[in-house]
Order: sequence, then structure tokens, then C-alpha cells
Amino acid sequence: MPQNKNRYKIAFDNKKYLKIQSQEILKRIHSFGGKLYLEFGGKLFDDYHASRVLPGFEPDSKLQVLLTLKDQVEIVMAVNANDIKSNKVRNDLGITYQSEVERLIDAYQAAGLYVSSVIFCFYEDGPTIKSFNAKLRKNGIKVYKHYHINGYPHNLVSIFGSDGFEKNDYVETTKSLIVVTAPGPGSGKMAVCLSQLYHDMNHGIKSGYAKYETFPVWNLPLNHPINLAYEAATVDLADVKMIDPYHLEAYGISATNYNRDIETFPLLKTIFEKIYGVSPYKSPTDMGVNMVGFAIINDELACKASKDEIIRRYYQARKNAFLGKFDDETIVKEESIMTALNLTTDDRPVVKACLEKAKKCKERVVALQLPNGKIVTGKRSLLLSAAAAVLLNALKTLGKIDDNLHLISPHVVAPISALKTGPLKKENPRIRTEEVLIALAFQASSNSLSELALQQLPKLKGSEAHCSCILAEADLRTLNALGVNVTEEPVGFAHRLYFK
Repeated sequence: MPQNKNRYKIAFDNKKYLKIQSQEILKRIHSFGGKLYLEFGGKLFDDYHASRVLPGFEPDSKLQVLLTLKDQVEIVMAVNANDIKSNKVRNDLGITYQSEVERLIDAYQAAGLYVSSVIFCFYEDGPTIKSFNAKLRKNGIKVYKHYHINGYPHNLVSIFGSDGFEKNDYVETTKSLIVVTAPGPGSGKMAVCLSQLYHDMNHGIKSGYAKYETFPVWNLPLNHPINLAYEAATVDLADVKMIDPYHLEAYGISATNYNRDIETFPLLKTIFEKIYGVSPYKSPTDMGVNMVGFAIINDELACKASKDEIIRRYYQARKNAFLGKFDDETIVKEESIMTALNLTTDDRPVVKACLEKAKKCKERVVALQLPNGKIVTGKRSLLLSAAAAVLLNALKTLGKIDDNLHLISPHVVAPISALKTGPLKKENPRIRTEEVLIALAFQASSNSLSELALQQLPKLKGSEAHCSCILAEADLRTLNALGVNVTEEPVGFAHRLYFK
């Protein structure tokens, strides 16, 4: 197969982005007299979706933007109290929202950012809330309570009455840029910002509000592949991309936004007028500070990367529907996006290679397309999972190691397998990807081939893989950690409901 030279190019100027994004945020701070509540959407430091659709975008770019403004930044986390009480789990990470709040606080603080407080939105008492509250306070994090407001955001009488913003705790802040973030959607970030604007007004403090979300990219066409990739990534949230009619009317310029902001803007404008006397914004697009569209330097490559992502999202939706996490309607939505761009699964070469190999050998198979375009495959054996087999084959190919040579001695593999089914009482004796890497590392000091194979690992970043069935979570985690983009056929393990 010919090499795909585009894989070595970038579509996005990350250095330019950091500069113009920081400047835009500073400009917005000054426009409101020196204090800004910035509602932060999406992921702050592990935005792999953006890095996939915009080659060159670093997953921690938004974090780097904040670090350029580090001395002015204070992070406030909004969390829906009901998500804590119900032990809600993030599908993408497999951890509870409480654990995600803790993980994010640790990550922000490790990066050198100041995390001042957590706000429990829609607050109701409960043992889980009290326990989490106590844990946060013991670790130096201030905790505040915001309450459900009847009729929010439509009932302005309630919002500005004694049971509205006035009832909420006033979050004391000390910096000029207050980043309001959350562990997931529906946490109440915007309500927190508006409540703070109201309280600041009553305290005689000038402050403003803005929104920072990477997608949809407002200055790209509605049906640009980058914006369609965003739609494919959020089919379960019922977000719909729309032309911002308020922006078009005010400026005669088409801008892409999404339904929730457009639907609520008239009310937000009224709330702003109540707080400021006059609304600082003429459209929901005006509220945003996102500059990502101005740092795209190769539209053709970004379009190709976005189309690849849409196909991956289609497979992810099929898997989630199979596992009962999504309904079948999400698959229909993904298919409609693919149809709009004339995409099929044939546009993902590893799919065909994987399924043809699986049909021929009647075994579970993983196909992996290396960044140079070459495809290698691996099948399940008595001692190796299909993912472990393809990983070894890929490392051999990258290191130009004879395919007939063993990277790991059978004398090493067999005892590991016996340990798993023996003392560890595991049903599956097969060695998985992480165990393969540990075995290679163990041998590296005395085996030059193992050392050579390990040196190839960074070259796997950006590879594409497809599995003929749902991968075990252990294998999926390892491949993802290596930067491999994985899709799977929604096929389970012989009448099993539990996958691990």
C-alpha cells in the first residue's frame, strides 16, 4: 500500500493558536473592567478529539493557554449535586463524576493552576454530598451551594427573586480570570457565572462573562467536516449545529453555533440587561472567545482527519448501542453524517483488512495501519490476544525485525499464562498488550531485539486499528495510551454480557 504522506503534515498551527487565544481572553477581561467569568466547555488538558480532527493541535493546548495567564487564573468547578448523589459514571473514562472532580483538581494543581473552590449546583442534602464536601474542605478546597431555581432560565421573577440568585452562596474569588469548569455536561456552569455576575453587581464589583468552547468552530461553514465531526462526537447529547440568526442579523455574517445557546440567548440577553443595564452581546457567537478557526493552516488535511474521525465515531456509536449505553437512534444520526460526506466504512482501510483476515482464519483479528500507511495484522492464539499479536507484529515491522524471530521467548510467555489461570484464577490465559510490553521491558537489558522493539513504541502514535470484535478493556486502554486510534466491530464474546 502506498505511503500516506499527509500523515506527516499538520493542519493546525498550535503556536499561533496559543498566542492569539491568550490575547483574545485578555482583551475580553479588559473589556469588562478587569474581571471575567469564563465558562469553559470541553476538555481542558486531554482534548484528543481536537488533536485528531486538527493534526497539530496539542491535547493540552487549552491548558497551555491558561498557563500563559497563570498569575491571573482561578479555577472554580461546578458539579451537579445529583450526579454525585447518584454516583453517575462518565462513559468515556469509566469513573464516577466525584472521581472525575478529584482527578481534574489534582491535574490542575499539578500543572500549577490555582483551584479555589467547588460549587454544588442543584444542591440537596445527602450523605454522599456531605462526605464529599468534608473531603474537599480537608484538602483546602472551599465548597459552596447553589440551588435549583424554579423556571430557570425562563422565569426572570424567580431568577432575580429571593429564591433565585440571591439564595445561592456568593463564591469569593481573588483573580481576574475565573475559569468555571465541570466534570461533564449539565453541571450548571453558565448558571454559576450568571449568579456570580448578579452578586458582583450587588457588591459593586465590575465583572463579565464569556464562553470558551472549541467546537463547533464558529467561523467555519455549518457543514464543514470539522463541525460535522463535532456533531458526530455529540450525537448522544442531542446538540444540533445551526447558523446563528442573531449574529447574521446583527453583522450580516454567517456564524456556526448550536441549538442550546441559540435557543437560550433571548433570555440570556434579558438577564445581561438586568445585570449590566444593556447587554454586551448581540448574539450567542459574540459570547465566545474561541480562536481555533484562525489557526487552521491546511484545510484539506483537516477535512481528511475529520472524515476519519466521523467513521471512528460511527463505530463507537455502534459499540455503545450494542452495550446498551446509546440507543439505536445514535447510529442513524452517525450514518446520516457519513452520508452527507459520501463516506463509507471502506474509507477506513484497516476495516477491510481486519474482516478479510478474520474470515480467512476464523479467529479474532486486529489490523493496524502504521503512520506510513502499511497495514499489519494479528490474530488470537492460545497464548496471545489478537491485540497483543498485532502489537508485536507492528513493532517487528517498524524495527525491521525478522518476522520469524520471537520477540518474547516462549519460556517467558508460558509461565505468565500459567500464573493467570493458576494463582490469579483468571479464565483467560492469553497475554495482553500491557503484559507483552512488561515482558519486553524485562528482557530488554539482555536481549537486543526486545530493546529495539521497545524503541519503536513512539512510532505507533497516530496509527489506526480495527478489531473483528469488542476488545478487552485492558487491551483497548494500552492501545489508546500508545496513541493508536481503535475501532471495533460490535460483536461480543459468545453470548456474554460482561466484558473486561
